[in-house]
Amino acid sequence: MSLVDCLKAVCDGRSSCVAFPNTPLYNLRWVRPYNLDIPVVPAAVIRPDNAQDVSGAVKCAVKHDVPVQAKSGGHSYANFGTGGEDGAVMVDLQNLKNFSMNEDTWEASFGPGFRLGELDEYLHDNGGRAIAHGTCPSVGVGGHATIGGLGPMSRMWGSALDHVEEVEVVTADGEIRRASYTENADLFFGMKGAGASFGIVTEFKVHTHPEPGEVVEYTYSISFGSAEEMADVYRDWQALIGDPELDRRFSSLLIAQPLGALITGTFYGTEEEYKATGIPDKIPGGGVADVKLLGWLGSLAHQAEVAGLHLASLSTAFASRSLAFAEGDLLGDEAIDELFAYIDKADKGSLIWTIIWNSEGGAMADFAAGNSYPHRDKLMMYQSYVVGIPGVSDATRKFVEGVQERIRDAAPNANTTYAGYIDPTLDRAAANQFYWGEHVPRLREIKAKWDPNSVFRNPQSIEPAE
Repeated sequence: MSLVDCLKAVCDGRSSCVAFPNTPLYNLRWVRPYNLDIPVVPAAVIRPDNAQDVSGAVKCAVKHDVPVQAKSGGHSYANFGTGGEDGAVMVDLQNLKNFSMNEDTWEASFGPGFRLGELDEYLHDNGGRAIAHGTCPSVGVGGHATIGGLGPMSRMWGSALDHVEEVEVVTADGEIRRASYTENADLFFGMKGAGASFGIVTEFKVHTHPEPGEVVEYTYSISFGSAEEMADVYRDWQALIGDPELDRRFSSLLIAQPLGALITGTFYGTEEEYKATGIPDKIPGGGVADVKLLGWLGSLAHQAEVAGLHLASLSTAFASRSLAFAEGDLLGDEAIDELFAYIDKADKGSLIWTIIWNSEGGAMADFAAGNSYPHRDKLMMYQSYVVGIPGVSDATRKFVEGVQERIRDAAPNANTTYAGYIDPTLDRAAANQFYWGEHVPRLREIKAKWDPNSVFRNPQSIEPAE
């Protein structure tokens, strides 16, 4: 039986279940790559309805020696949800949206097909509950909660994956298993941080929190000034978020873009509690400030709006780089001046560019055990994001590399980043170290046990130990 016939048999005659390169509008309607600068053509796209369908798809791929990658929201910077390179079976999880809430334990169980915005609504409607995650509502929870899931709530509650207590997962032999801290704990360790290399989650079980009653949202807009002025703003902001004792209820972004900069602050508490922390006096001033008092869902919508994330689901051609910073890696005055002078003068090759610095730390340091997310000592991350129309130009590539080089020169020990901010220019070995650091040897041993033939693979996935 061919791969085509095998996957059709899994679908059992269901329409809109599986497609192949000769299917009309295959790339537009089925593959839907996120980064148009990295063309990828999967051997097939299947949209399972349940874990049994996922199991069948994996068994078909194994039989025909074809790699497998799952796609949830599809926001991979290198299109790893489509396989990352031609010829994979892409398992699109969009139909897996079961949801239940245990009102005794307040643990929620749900499928990986949810987008974050949808999941928030379900959690809200089932007891006013919440979990930490990123700010983009169109991101899929399947990849987000197996790679990290960083956002404004992370300093208070940890990352999205820190909420995961158990998963139902299809492994490389096509079997459907449970994994948790006590059952298949090694597999669980790999799934929580490097999930794309170890299996496909078909259900998450997570602990939840009561929604915060009030949220203070602060947005400070700065019209574009001189490089020196922007450097001073960054210096003050970094001093604020670089404090390892910063109140965990507060998080912040600094967003540099063509027309100026935005500084956002999110505080989970009342306005009086916010003022009592002393943080308002430390946020850089001189621009136009907008302070809002919002409820939980309102704050999530506000965060997405301020960061322009209503456009984040659009497919574009873009280039991006990123680094993570521990306390000792924060930039010195001379490096800050040089960086903002470069950003001011460099040819970006595009009018659509953003450089984002975000606060980390706080509760992220509390969840080091039992998972493979390594950046627990980091206080800050940055990422550049430049869109090219119609494609990414040489000038754009040079610009993002220039920003990266200047920061790395100033902070030579900042040599890792979050695996959600993929750098497709890295080879496999370098990428593994860049994303997972000290956990790589253990991850390779776990890979050798659970997926020795690398059924689940992309250009930067974990390789099995020899």
